[in-house]
Amino acid sequence: MQKTFSYPKFDFIRPPELADGKPGHYPVVVVGAGPVGLSAAIDLASQGQSVLVIDHDDSVSVGSRAICFAKRALEVLDRMGCGDQFVEKGVSWNVGRTFLREDEVFSFNLRPESDHHRPGMVNLQQYYFEEFLLERARQLPNLALRFQSNVISVVPGETQATVRVETPEGPYSLTTDWLIVADGAGSRIRAMLGLDIEGKIFMDRFLIADVVMKAEYPAERWFWFDPPFHRNQSVLLHRQADNVWRIDFQLGWQADPVEEKKPENVIPRIKAMLGDEREFELEWVSVYTFQCRRMNRFNHGRVLFVGDAAHQVSPFGARGANCGIQDTDNLVWKLKLVMDGKAPATLLDTYSEERGFAADENIQNSTRSTDFITPKSAVSKTFRNAVLELAEHYPFARALVNSGRLSVPSWLTESRLNTPDTEAFAGDMIPGAPMADAPVQAAGGDGRGGEWLLQHLGNRFQALTYVDDAGALDGATAQALSSLNAGPIPVEPLVIAKKGSAPGGIATLIDARGRVAERYDMKSGTVYLARPDQHVAGRWRRLDAASVRAAVARATCNA
Repeated sequence: MQKTFSYPKFDFIRPPELADGKPGHYPVVVVGAGPVGLSAAIDLASQGQSVLVIDHDDSVSVGSRAICFAKRALEVLDRMGCGDQFVEKGVSWNVGRTFLREDEVFSFNLRPESDHHRPGMVNLQQYYFEEFLLERARQLPNLALRFQSNVISVVPGETQATVRVETPEGPYSLTTDWLIVADGAGSRIRAMLGLDIEGKIFMDRFLIADVVMKAEYPAERWFWFDPPFHRNQSVLLHRQADNVWRIDFQLGWQADPVEEKKPENVIPRIKAMLGDEREFELEWVSVYTFQCRRMNRFNHGRVLFVGDAAHQVSPFGARGANCGIQDTDNLVWKLKLVMDGKAPATLLDTYSEERGFAADENIQNSTRSTDFITPKSAVSKTFRNAVLELAEHYPFARALVNSGRLSVPSWLTESRLNTPDTEAFAGDMIPGAPMADAPVQAAGGDGRGGEWLLQHLGNRFQALTYVDDAGALDGATAQALSSLNAGPIPVEPLVIAKKGSAPGGIATLIDARGRVAERYDMKSGTVYLARPDQHVAGRWRRLDAASVRAAVARATCNA
């Protein structure tokens, strides 16, 4: 099989615990150096927290695995200072097409409106994703990486957890204030602690074939039901970096996974799809089943579960890694406040509540997609085929076509951290919503530059105040905005204006195209409180510093 990627080998570095025989202590330990574990570690370390990452392997993931990274995940990577590399290497796309046999019956656009920084999706092999995250991790002096290190026991305590690690040179112990578990769907730590995970295993098998070939197909998601080259089953096609194409073939539950992975069985399937004249080479082949399940709670005292260790979904909709990255986006700012003594540990309960809701949402959408793609009865299959036949001609049926509802950010509208509206607003940016991006121009005072709103948001609470002319901001309002920065949990003021620059060094962004005002229903005097993870915490039609402080207290469980 051809290889387009050279797998690095990570040496085992003898830790000090083996040298002196004494357990080390670390404020945060992350177990698992996959996309989710590395995201958690980088997010914490980039905000000044010391982190140790432990992983049993000596390289990045073998095979492309997770390849579709959604707009929200890219925005999280931007906030962590490493988004550009992923977009530059990956294949950006927004359009998906669904076919019944040879005819297109449905299409969608993940980014139907203009003026957003990131595309709806970027396809990038997981090994690249991990490699780029590791590059970012090594830029952070307070982030340590230990490979070829296997966690063999965890003993939770009230104030810390004790971890036993096996290495090529023998075992050692360490303690940590907080243990973040990102060791995957078969989480050994979850099993060690006897913690529950419940859900459903789907009785079907799929073949993944990564094929290296030069093809002029557009950068789109193509999904077939009952194509002529794979009758009575489904097929999915995605383009990746390096002229690698992901092809998923539905096989059925009775397929033998060992036989199906053999090149002599894979190659005829691909030739039937592409034609005998198309030259290609196999890069990676795998057969998988899938399940939809989750833990009842994601936080257990000093032990916090993220990503597949906490919840699993089918791959339809690219919800696995994307959901896990959003887990860390939700967890890290809360954990940092708790560690800094600025919020009670009960704030971490809201991590489990908010991301538990998101997991349920993902499982529901993933289950519906799977049931549509792999109907479990003759009646279900008849309904599915009728929907597909109708969708080609009737718009009402297109909404029923489900070849995978693709990953979108969770709207935490029922969270107890939100401050409810007391005044009328239009649009989608309600409390709990992930904040929409928009083009802006920095008028001064921000220091970070950037031509997009989300480049100026994140990692702290911020009060966005909209005015027509920032230069005409009265002294009392400017003083009230500046006062928000005082107190145990500072709130950074950020003025958004049609023109001008706010006095007193208050950061100002110019809404030159009016997109911020449009997407947030901003009128002169409107104030939004943004959480550190770029979700709306509250909003008002006029600035009242006491109301903003009360909303911050509510959003941090200090109320």
